[in-house]
Amino acid sequence: MSASPSSSASSSITGAAARAPSDVWTGAGRRVFMQDVGTRDGLQSETTFVPTADKIALVDALSQAGLAKVEVTAFVSPKAIPVLADASEVMAGITRQPGVIYTVLVPNVRGAERAIEARADELNLVMSASESHNLSNLRMTREQSFAGLAEVAAMAHQAGIAVNVSLSCSFGCPMEGDVPFETVLGWCGHFLEDLGARGVTLCDTTGMAYPTQVVALVRAYRERWPEAQLTLHFHNTRGMGLVNVIAAIDAGADRFDASLGGIGGCPYAPGATGNVCTEEIVHALQCMGCDTGVDLERLIAAAKRLPPLIGHPVPSQIVSAGRRLDLHPRPRDFDAIRERALARDA
Repeated sequence: MSASPSSSASSSITGAAARAPSDVWTGAGRRVFMQDVGTRDGLQSETTFVPTADKIALVDALSQAGLAKVEVTAFVSPKAIPVLADASEVMAGITRQPGVIYTVLVPNVRGAERAIEARADELNLVMSASESHNLSNLRMTREQSFAGLAEVAAMAHQAGIAVNVSLSCSFGCPMEGDVPFETVLGWCGHFLEDLGARGVTLCDTTGMAYPTQVVALVRAYRERWPEAQLTLHFHNTRGMGLVNVIAAIDAGADRFDASLGGIGGCPYAPGATGNVCTEEIVHALQCMGCDTGVDLERLIAAAKRLPPLIGHPVPSQIVSAGRRLDLHPRPRDFDAIRERALARDA
């Protein structure tokens, strides 16, 4: 069951990414599923407790905007993450929209019991591809984490609830460097084939991913499990979030986690920005002609609620600058300016 490395990440890129370009730059109605993690991954990184009613309103706004999936909260110890201590109340208060999947993060059996009781549509389980990160973040070896995930997955299947597994540090570990592709794919195989997971999320936990690496890993996953769901979870730590999304689409990915307002982060990436920003990704993909199913105007309105709730501005450039065709009024003396300009030609 051990997933020991058999090749380096860099050696896996040559050849796999060197293929003819696709029509990714003209979306032509290509369906891309956007999944927001802001009310879990985003708020989890904040120190301010957002009131329960406001969390519910944010989730409802995301639902109404047409997100394919919303990671509502996490069923973790309130002592560990006090800002998400109201997980059960939030799940009980949201208005569920048809077609939207409401997923929650669960770390253990107790969390799974609470999530099942709260009628989550999906349980999102987490471990790391890197032994150092898994020990630092979860206080367990990878083998110990997998054993715990197996127990939770069995509970979920018995309750008729789908399971997704998020694999942290799939694109690199801040303590170990590159994680070999075969290590990442080995764990994916265990999740899909041994645990019966519906899908896997490959997480760029500290923003170490780069486009050619993304293309190669996504293609390798797709070749082995063409029918399994695959989600990409990028951070914008080093400014490559959007280009990594485009690279993943080019390689055959169609599901992406993103965070409203671009909030979020990771304690193992000092000075890092948050997750890729939902409204920025949706804006870019819609400009390219992709079908995200998202009402961008509603999504931006939801993002604008965040600053007063968390007590600081959000990284979102769309909140700051607006959409590319959000036009500005001409100067008040525009007519006079034009007349003076034309007079110079008289």
